[in-house]
Amino acid sequence: MTHIHILGIGGTFMGGVAAIAKAAGYRVTGSDLNVYPPMSTQLQALGIELVQGYGAEQLELKPDMVVVGNALSRGSPVIEALLDSPLPYTSGPLWLAEQVLYKRHVLAVSGTHGKTTTTAMLTWILEHAGLEPGFLVGGVPSNFDCSARLGKPPFFVIEADEYDTAFFDKRAKFVHYRPRTAILNNLEYDHADIYPDLASIRRQFNQLLRTVPRAGRLIVNGADAQLQTTLSEGCWTPSESFSLSKADWTACIAKGSAASRFEVHFKGRSVAVVTWDLIGEHNVMNALAAIGAANHVGVDPERSARALSAFRGVKRRMEVRGVVQGVTVYDDFAHHPTAIETTLRGLRARVGSARIIAVVEPRSNTMKLGVHREELAPALAVADKTWFLNPKDLGWDFAAAVAPMGDRASLADTVDALVQGLVEEARPGDQILVMSNGGFGGLHDKLLGALRGC
Repeated sequence: MTHIHILGIGGTFMGGVAAIAKAAGYRVTGSDLNVYPPMSTQLQALGIELVQGYGAEQLELKPDMVVVGNALSRGSPVIEALLDSPLPYTSGPLWLAEQVLYKRHVLAVSGTHGKTTTTAMLTWILEHAGLEPGFLVGGVPSNFDCSARLGKPPFFVIEADEYDTAFFDKRAKFVHYRPRTAILNNLEYDHADIYPDLASIRRQFNQLLRTVPRAGRLIVNGADAQLQTTLSEGCWTPSESFSLSKADWTACIAKGSAASRFEVHFKGRSVAVVTWDLIGEHNVMNALAAIGAANHVGVDPERSARALSAFRGVKRRMEVRGVVQGVTVYDDFAHHPTAIETTLRGLRARVGSARIIAVVEPRSNTMKLGVHREELAPALAVADKTWFLNPKDLGWDFAAAVAPMGDRASLADTVDALVQGLVEEARPGDQILVMSNGGFGGLHDKLLGALRGC
C-alpha cells in the first residue's frame, strides 16, 4: 500500500485531499501545528494517524511521497529535513491532479467570491441527479456530511482556488486541475500577500483558460469587466454568460422574495423556477453559474432547480448560530469588502427594517495589510451599527479608516470586550451578523452564552 504523508493536513483543502487519498486506497498520515475538531475527529475516524507540529522526526515514518501544503515554507524543520532527504515530495493540487483528476471530467469553480457556495450547489445538483460525483469543497456543504469524497466517475467538482500552490510552486492551485467545465464567478483584487496587483491575478486566470479544452465549456459572469478582459487576452473554449440580465443565463427574481424565489431563463426562454431558503442576489448569481455548468454535463435546468430547492447552504455562509432573547446571531465567512456588502444586502432584504449589527474581524492577509481600508466603511453602509475587533498588531490605523461611519462604528481591542459591548447594546429583534474568515476567538459561542446570562 502506497504511503503518503501530508504536511498541513488540518486545513480544509489538505484534509479533503487526505480523505480522498484514503478512499482511493492509500495509507495516509499527516501533521499540522494545531489539529483540532472537527477536522481532527474526521481524520481520526478515517484511520489517519496525526502528528502534532512540523518537527523533522516525522520523516522517520518513511512515506513513499510527502504532500506539502501551502502553509509550509522554508525554515520549517520538516521542510529543511525533507529537502535534505531523498524522499519525493509534491503539492496537494498536483497530487490530486495526477492521482485522481486526470481520469475525471473536472468541473472547477473559480472566482474571488462565491466559490464555496457555488461548488456546493453544483455538487448537490449532480448528486440529486444520481451522478454521485467526487468533490472537494472549501467548506462544509449542509447537504453532505463531509467536505470531500472520491465519488464515482466520471465527474469531479472542485473549488478552484487562485491562492498559491506550495512554497516551491507559486502558481495558482487551479492551474493543476485541467477542468473541462469551468465557472468564472468574478475577479477582484485579493490575496495581497501573494499578488502585487489585480493584473497578476488576472494572469493566473488566463493560465486557467489555457488548460480548458475546445470541447469544454466556460460559464462566465457576464457582468464582470475583469473577466471580460481576461477572456480578451486569450480564450479557446466556447463560453456561456450568466448575470441577472443581458446574458445567456439570467434570472427574474420575484418581488418581495429577498431572492428566495426566481425564474431561470436561458437565451430568453424560461427554463426553470427555483424556490429555496437562501437569500440575496449573489446567491442567485451562484445558482445561475451552477445551473449552467450542470447543463453542460447533461443535467437539465428543471432538474437542477428541483435540486436547488432542497439545497441547505454551506456552514458559515449566513448560518444562524442561535436566537437568544429575540436576538439572532449569524456566522458568515465574508472578509472582503465586496462580500461584506453583498452579504449585508441579502440580510437586509430578508429582515426588512430590523436593526442589523455587523461584527467584523480584520483577519485575512489582505485586510491585515490594509489594502481594502478605504472600501471598508462604504461596504458596511447597510448595517445600522458595526463593531470591529481592533487587534494591536494590525499595522495601520483602523479607527481612522472607519471614522466616516461616526457613531455607527465601535471598536474593541479584545473578543471579550467585543462580546460585552454587543450584549450591552443588543435588544430583541436585532440581527447580529458576525463576519470573519477564521474562528474569531470563539466569539459566536461567547456571545450566545452572554446573551443567555451564562
